[in-house]
Amino acid sequence: MPEATSPDAPPEPPRGHVCVVYLGPVAPHWEVESRFGDRALVEEFRQRVLARLVLLPPHDPQFRRNRERVARDAERENLILEWDLGLPEEHEQGS
Repeated sequence: MPEATSPDAPPEPPRGHVCVVYLGPVAPHWEVESRFGDRALVEEFRQRVLARLVLLPPHDPQFRRNRERVARDAERENLILEWDLGLPEEHEQGS
């Protein structure tokens, strides 16, 4: 796990970029794509994301809680996280 940085330290560059893509109403609902980053780190993150989201479509009430957990996990790992829910931008922000 990465060490905590002091408030005075400059931010570290991101260790990778991942995009969580909604595939549709039929399971599996999700795919995790990586744009850059350590392959092992991204694969471990991908496994955790899929474990949290595998049977949850975006309209499921549990999805919102698990989406927040995924976001915190990405923040801890210093990954850039992007979501593609297949909706126009204004709808995604309301989720």
